[in-house]
Amino acid sequence: MVEKKSPASGWPIVQGDFHTGDAQSCVGVVTMGSHLDEQGICDAGAAIAGSCKTENLGIEKIIANVISNPNIRFILCCGTEVKGHLSGQSFIALHAGGVSGGKIVGAQGAIPFIENLTDEAIKRFQDQVEMVNIMESEDMGTIKAKIDELKARDPGAFPAEPMIVEVKEAGGEAEEATGEVQPLSGELALIHARTKVIERMVTDIGYRNKFAAGVYSGKIEGLMIGLIVSFVILGFILLG
Repeated sequence: MVEKKSPASGWPIVQGDFHTGDAQSCVGVVTMGSHLDEQGICDAGAAIAGSCKTENLGIEKIIANVISNPNIRFILCCGTEVKGHLSGQSFIALHAGGVSGGKIVGAQGAIPFIENLTDEAIKRFQDQVEMVNIMESEDMGTIKAKIDELKARDPGAFPAEPMIVEVKEAGGEAEEATGEVQPLSGELALIHARTKVIERMVTDIGYRNKFAAGVYSGKIEGLMIGLIVSFVILGFILLG
């Protein structure tokens, strides 16, 4: 029998639009933009099942709940893609390529910026789970069959203690009283994405200006020192 571990106290540690099942199951299911029978998916053997409509906060919540439960070794991605946000493609891209400069490498969504997860947390997620992609499938029979297949491959708990990360709600999405995160409209997502890009460009320009100013100051300082030394040497020659 494979080894199991206790998840973090109070797991799942981050609230969201999902249902939970057996915390010792090796399978987590993400239904992306679809609302399927997620409790039925959990009853079929998943540890946790829910949607993911945004390519930033939504992904962060999933990862936080996964790495705080070492028993989860597979993430089954199913359901329909979210138009504009492309949360499914972004989620799979994060597992494959990680994050660079706060942006998911290879993500095609509008605002694939990760703010709450450290490099260590992302590496833990990549090492802990295998991504299984049957996206665009909403057939419950297919999903349940894949869960059974993955459970038969259960390698046991990841050999590390639960990792706890804090996910702070921020400006990219609005949360209703139900706890469900609502994605931005396509237009607002595009504006937000461009604002993020502009912010990063301004920061980069600032660094470049500081560097250029430093180089210019160094040149002026070097020129003055050279002139002073030249005058001193010339003075010695004339006096001599």
